[in-house]
Amino acid sequence: MLTPILIALVDFSRRWAAALALAALVATLALGDYVAGHIAIDTDVAKLIADDLPWRQREAAFDKAFPQFTDLIAVVIDARTPDQADAAVSALAQRLTATPGLFRSVRVPDGDAFFRRNGLLFLPSDEVASVIEQMIEAQPLIGTLAADPSLRGLMEAFSLALEGAERGETSLESLRRPLAAIDATVAAAIAGASDRLSWQTLLTGREAAPRERRRFVLVQPMLDFGELAPGGKPSTAIREAARSLELTPEHGVRVRLTGPVPLGDEEFASVAEGAVQSSTISVALVCLLLFLALRSPGLVLAVLATLLTGLAATAAFALAAVGNLNVISIAFAVLFVGLGVDFSIQFVVRYRDERHRSDDLALALRNTAAGVGPALGLAATAASIGFLSFTPTEYAGVRELGWIAGFGMIVAFLFNMALLPALIALVRPNGEKAPVGYAWAVGIDRFLLARRRSVLSLAGALALGCLALMPSVRFDFDPLNLKDPRSESVATLHELMGDPTTTPYTMNVLVAGPAAAPAMAERLRRLSEVAEVVSVMSFVPEDQEAKLALIADAAMLIGPSLSAPAERPKPTAAETRRAVAETARKLTGAAAKASDASAAQAAQLLERAAASDAATLARVEAALVGGLPRQLANLALALEAAPVTLENLPPALVREWVAQDGRARLEAFPSGDMRSNAALEGFVAAVQSVAPAATGTPVVIVESGHTIVSAFRTAGRIATAAIALLLAIVLRRPRDVLLVLAPLFLAGLLTMATGVLLDLPLNYANVITLPLLLGIGVAFDVYFVLNWRAGTEHPLASATARAVLFSAGTTTVAFGGLALSHHVGTAEMGLLLTMGLGYTVATTLLVLPALLGPPPLTSAHD
Repeated sequence: MLTPILIALVDFSRRWAAALALAALVATLALGDYVAGHIAIDTDVAKLIADDLPWRQREAAFDKAFPQFTDLIAVVIDARTPDQADAAVSALAQRLTATPGLFRSVRVPDGDAFFRRNGLLFLPSDEVASVIEQMIEAQPLIGTLAADPSLRGLMEAFSLALEGAERGETSLESLRRPLAAIDATVAAAIAGASDRLSWQTLLTGREAAPRERRRFVLVQPMLDFGELAPGGKPSTAIREAARSLELTPEHGVRVRLTGPVPLGDEEFASVAEGAVQSSTISVALVCLLLFLALRSPGLVLAVLATLLTGLAATAAFALAAVGNLNVISIAFAVLFVGLGVDFSIQFVVRYRDERHRSDDLALALRNTAAGVGPALGLAATAASIGFLSFTPTEYAGVRELGWIAGFGMIVAFLFNMALLPALIALVRPNGEKAPVGYAWAVGIDRFLLARRRSVLSLAGALALGCLALMPSVRFDFDPLNLKDPRSESVATLHELMGDPTTTPYTMNVLVAGPAAAPAMAERLRRLSEVAEVVSVMSFVPEDQEAKLALIADAAMLIGPSLSAPAERPKPTAAETRRAVAETARKLTGAAAKASDASAAQAAQLLERAAASDAATLARVEAALVGGLPRQLANLALALEAAPVTLENLPPALVREWVAQDGRARLEAFPSGDMRSNAALEGFVAAVQSVAPAATGTPVVIVESGHTIVSAFRTAGRIATAAIALLLAIVLRRPRDVLLVLAPLFLAGLLTMATGVLLDLPLNYANVITLPLLLGIGVAFDVYFVLNWRAGTEHPLASATARAVLFSAGTTTVAFGGLALSHHVGTAEMGLLLTMGLGYTVATTLLVLPALLGPPPLTSAHD
């Protein structure tokens, strides 16, 4: 029924070739202008999944209650000392707060004066006692420095200590730790480095752990989702602010960005990296393969022009039908080219074969329409059904892709039947002297026919082996595993995940109010999957009475010295130099008396500092006492600790944990390694067994994975049933339907089994290659089955086999380069696509002829 229509369409196209070509040119220009003026890409990945799902609604409700936790840039600051980290985070936060138009909010967790005043109350009681003891022992030094917080004051304080050692009141050994710290700092300053003495470590008497040298700034940027990097400008502003404040590694500070916004921005950057170069190479190789398949520059140009016009029409439809493209639906262009070039190659290779049979261009085009047109129509319809099967799913990103690509398949078919013949007629290629097929493949055809049972037995054994591996097929639903691990945001996030106190993979639970938080926290802590639970009640310290008594004792001894204003005027450079020289002299004598080599080395460094130029001495002073005033102020504030209750917590802190409607937030931290999918699922299941409405990053990751898997299962069932029904209606023979689907089923099994053996799981990125493989596989098999029904005796020697090989080759070249991408998800997509195409071609060319057997009739045509 379709054949006469297609013959008439191709004949009309040939007769009106010039008019159609001109109309196509005008239409392409107009559609291209429309696309250029309206194209927009919404890079908000949150919109890829339908927002009416229960877990999405819970997520939206939490975001509404605590909007300050959405769209964050986490600025991670690591410094050599806690003092330097404190100064860095304060300076950067102030600079960002003063930057207009780029940030909605800038917050420093634990950066409020409340924590500087009451920080000791949050330590264990025995640790508070140890810190207080160290502070009391350092009281003489603290008093001297409070009166003169300069290098002169520090040197005079050490001179007094050395005099005490000489009188036997103390020992040089007791000064070893502060001397070692001063020694290292002075040596670095003389060498030109900017290392600063950590007074916090010196006064508390304990080394700072890595987490104590790390600070965070949480920034909510103004995002522009019309850009490929929505947070690009705010991120650039943060980096420039850090550089201008000298918060750089050479100054002892490292500033890195992570969080949802940098992760998304860097993902697109990794996808784009090298894309122009790889695309150029791919296009060149595709053109080369097209030339090898078609043997005519004119025919290659005709195919490329048809593809370009069809792509412009599909892109215009996409923008008109769905509006903004998303990060998945933009792949319609890849899918259109992948299948559109197959239709073109099939048509033109068949045309060349018909032109060899008859040197009449018009007759060759008509015979091509009759010979390959119905197969192309069936293949396009099947592919379109495969894509449209995603429209009933909750995976909005692929659903929109399905609409666009489904429409694109019909466009590709119509343009190859209406426009391509016109362009061929205008090109008027020379006739074909040699057969287009592969004469050498006749032997392979005969072998497959003679060894049918062996071939089918081997195929069956492979299928059974693959089926045995199917339970091991897994879906990796953590999008972090698809990002470039070398990017700053991903590497930083992995590092944070290694510390249970900073992992971002936490879950949030809402309760009626603060009073209900302790009971829920206790239930959550009983779970083995939960390491810790924090709520607003966690900021009311335990054992306050005993800790406050210890702090009060220290305040009585140290407080007066800290609260008194500095009595001495700022020293001159000469006074500072004399004080350093005097301390060096006394230290030399003490070192000689005690035969202490390290003290002698420290004395030599102080002598060098005293004899140095003004710039070096200023650098030494900045390194030793630059952070001293801040630490003295923090120490004085810490001695003013007072009882903490829920009622006197800072409002800004309360807003982090209590919503405006009174509901309180609890944050559950995992005990396992959340880089494991099993641990992630176990954590979510455990917390939701106690708090079913819990949400957070782990819930989003796990539920997104379940939604995507469910979407592909649903689409797979719909596509399989719909394509089988279509084939049954057209082919009218159940056996022929099975012949089309069986090789495709085997190719799918082989692809999944190889993924298991290579430890290549499915994920939300590479799984979108399955519709493309489905469309190409059905098309390939349909071509051969219809040829077999028409009486083709040697399928591998036919023009169809040549077209299939070159079609697969061009598609592999076009998309196989994706495997070299720095983006893990893109690379895995390219690898899966290349494997799948290889298996699809292999099963079509080797297994399908054995399944078909001898043709039911003999014909002179393919």
